[in-house]
Formats: sequence, C-alpha cells, structure tokens
Amino acid sequence: MPRPPVSLVSCVAAVAAALLTTAGCTSSGGSPATSSATPSGVRSSGASTGSSSGSSSSVASSAPSTSRSSSTATRAGSAAQRVLNGMSERARVGQLLMVDCPTSGVTEATRVALRDDQVGAVILDGTSQAGLTAIQGVTRRLRAAAPGRGPGLFIATDQEGGIVQRLQGPGFAPVPSAVVQGGLAPATLQRRARTWGAELRSAGVNLNLAPVLDTVPAGGGSNPPIGDLDREYGHTPAAVAAHGLAYARGMAAAGVDVTVKHFPGLGRVAGNTDVAFGVTDSVTSRDDPYLAPFRDAVRAGVPFVMMSTAIYARLDPGVPAAFSHAIVTGLLRRQLGFRGVVISDDVGAAEQVAGYSPGQRAIDFVEAGGDMVLTVDASLAGPMTTALLHQAKQSKAFKRLVDAAALRVLAAKQSRGLL
Repeated sequence: MPRPPVSLVSCVAAVAAALLTTAGCTSSGGSPATSSATPSGVRSSGASTGSSSGSSSSVASSAPSTSRSSSTATRAGSAAQRVLNGMSERARVGQLLMVDCPTSGVTEATRVALRDDQVGAVILDGTSQAGLTAIQGVTRRLRAAAPGRGPGLFIATDQEGGIVQRLQGPGFAPVPSAVVQGGLAPATLQRRARTWGAELRSAGVNLNLAPVLDTVPAGGGSNPPIGDLDREYGHTPAAVAAHGLAYARGMAAAGVDVTVKHFPGLGRVAGNTDVAFGVTDSVTSRDDPYLAPFRDAVRAGVPFVMMSTAIYARLDPGVPAAFSHAIVTGLLRRQLGFRGVVISDDVGAAEQVAGYSPGQRAIDFVEAGGDMVLTVDASLAGPMTTALLHQAKQSKAFKRLVDAAALRVLAAKQSRGLL
C-alpha cells in the first residue's frame, strides 16, 4: 500500500535530525553537515516578491506543523543512523550514486550497477510512449534487481512537462510546458501537479527531477538549456517561485519527492552543458535576485536540490558549480541553509565535464559538499565507486564526507518509507 504523502518540510527536517544525531560526520574544514538551522516550516499563501535585493516573501502550503514533522524527523534520523552504522563502505558509497535506466527496460549496465556497486538510485531516462503499465514493469524489475536486504531505491525521472516529459502514453496525462504552467493560477497548478504526481507514484516513481527554478530574463536572447525549450515558469524570480513551488507541493501531496534545479541557475547562460564545454554564467552573484526561487524552495523544505555544472565567474571562476565548495557548501548549504540532499546534474555524459575522469567527477562533487552523483551512463558506476572507495580509504576527512552524504540520502529514504 502506498505510504501517505509527506510534506516538503518533513523531508528536510528528517535529514537535519539525522545529521544532528551523528557523531563525527563532519570534516575539520566544515562539511555540509554543519550547515545552518533546519527550515522552520512551509509558509503561508502568497508568491515571492522577487525584490531586487533578492529577498522574497513566504509561499503557499498546507503542510503539517513544524512540531509534528519534528517528531517524524527524530524517528527518521535514528533509523537512518542505524542503517548507516550497519553498512559496509561500499554500500555507503552506493547510496551516493544515481545511474541511468532506459524507460524501455532494464539494461545489463544498470543491473551490474545495482548488483555490484549497490547503487541506491536510478533515473528512468529517455521519453517513453509505452504508458503506465509498461513503466510499472520497469520499476518492478529495478526493485527486484537491487540487493534484497538494503534500503529501497529512489527511482527518478524528469517529468517537468512539455518536451521534458519522460513518461507518456496511456495512464500519463499530457503535462504542459513550464511556460504554460506559469500561466495557471498557482492553486490550479498545485492541484494538477498532484494528479501528475499520483500517476508517477502509481508507476513506481518516487522522485521527480523537477521543477526547474531557473529564471530566464525577458529579452535576454537565446538560452539553450531552459528558455529555448520553454522550461521556465516565467521571466521574474517571483513568478518562478510561485509556480515552481506550487508544482512542488502538488507532487509532495501525491507522495513524490521533488528536486529543484539547476542551482544556482541556468537562465542566463548561452550554452547547454549537456552538449557544450566551458558554459559560463558571468552574472550570478552571492546576493543575486535570481537566487530567490531557490531560497524560497529551501525555506519551504524541498528535499533535493540539483546542482548545475555551468561555471559561475563571480562565484568560483573556472570551476563547474557541482564541483565548487564555494557554491555547494558556501552558498547553498551555509548561506541559504539547505540541509537536504544535493544531487548533481548529469556528470556521466555531459560535455561540460568531459575533461575530468569519471572518478574525479565523483570525488570533486563529494568534496564540494554534494551527496548524490547522477550519471546517465550506468557503466560509469564502477569507476566512480572505485574512486570514491579509494579516496575514502586514503583520507579520513573524505570518509567523513561520504558518511555524511550517505546519511542525508538515508534520511530522505526514511522520510519516503524506503528503509
């Protein structure tokens, strides 16, 4: 029987409680586990102001009170810690990986990653018109292929809408693009997103790599990854926050976790990191108003944030955001106070990071403060696992980062009923 839906804030509260009950999970340099306080709760109705200072007002919710989710968090934290304590180092590292599985069926590369590398998450990739029943078969086979005694899988997909709706066909309603969604009243969008989330839940998907919270300015020219594909909810931070979080709350009400992306924003770049190298944002700053939707999402308690792999010249010149300690730990965790799971954008096939070896991509992401490495090439799970295990053996500080990241993932799984 499906687990009752959990609120956005309870997911992050569970992660925070897990970290607070863990001894020795931070490095001497200050790991993400030492970030600022847990979000206090999901706020009242109303869209972000999107002011020029980057501040924003509270956003809508019908979530449980903080005190209620705090009790859930304590239980989740202790359970996640117990599971972590019983894991081998390889099993812990496995929780830090999300690998590809085609929507058409489970490949041998995915099976090997699940069996040998004990990966804890899978992304259903590629657009399918096969419908709900077919996808139920795929997710059922994925769960059967995972080690029987370990935590359950996060099974994810990209169900944003428009051209980025991976699961289509009978049983899946057409999801309009974010541009169209942005024209709906937030309350209407939240209701519809709950329906779309229920379809995902029925298909066996428990994590949606959406919504997009990148703001594309009006009249800013071509924006290949977001604006050119109608993936933005609007042209102001206020519009993006109001509609993106309405979508997120609808999904959460259906029992599906969400991932806001692509921090700290892809709305002002002139290249797509999937197919281009050296994609750089020369505008975004630490106090940029375009960070407001992400700030609102953190305050609302979203459980996952996805990191961009673009370079941000004013934040950490020359370093992809997913590999930047200044951006992942300094900006997202410390300045914005995010205590949930940080996932990378694809670092398996993306041209932006092709200059790094697969193992180095995984190491750099974890060292930056990240938790879950996403690769759409499942065959890279092996070299990434080997690199992470070797680095953890060589460095006690890095091992503490691995443990803290694994604990955050396990706490999120506890909140979703996967432990």
